[in-house]
Amino acid sequence: MKSSEENDFIKLTFTHYGRMVLQIAYQNTANMSEAEDITQEVFLKLMKNISGLNNNDEEHIKAWLIRVTINQCKDYFKSFRYRKNIALTESNLSSEPYMDNYLDIEDKQIFEELKKLPAKYRNIIYLYYIEEYTVPEIANLLAAKENTVSSWLRRAKRKLKMNMEGEGIYEEGRLY
Repeated sequence: MKSSEENDFIKLTFTHYGRMVLQIAYQNTANMSEAEDITQEVFLKLMKNISGLNNNDEEHIKAWLIRVTINQCKDYFKSFRYRKNIALTESNLSSEPYMDNYLDIEDKQIFEELKKLPAKYRNIIYLYYIEEYTVPEIANLLAAKENTVSSWLRRAKRKLKMNMEGEGIYEEGRLY
């Protein structure tokens, strides 16, 4: 049984970072119910590993949650459940009606274009622009080299710009 101090920590952490975890899971899976399941799994892992974490270091907790969320998304795509589901189609990728209850990304058009990018590019864009991590911090989070992260970020921005220009929704200075 967890102490009340640990329970309070978990509740506070969920209140503070639950939306971020859900956003990362949703932008990786493009499926709100799967994103909710992944969010639940991430916080269950937090409960199990609470003694091994530095509860006083918010940046450490945030980084841990991001890493675990991304890894849970990767595990989902390797799972039997995913492989046996219907392949993603345009109708599967469209915004879900209740997405607005969870996500407050200001520009829905950019979010829709982000969903068209490969997962590694979506994660880099999310961490860089939404969570405001630096390239070295992202490299540390994803266990990748800084030059690799820089290349992914450049490619992601270029690809996003090309997609948005093709859709006629690109405005100079939005991502650059």
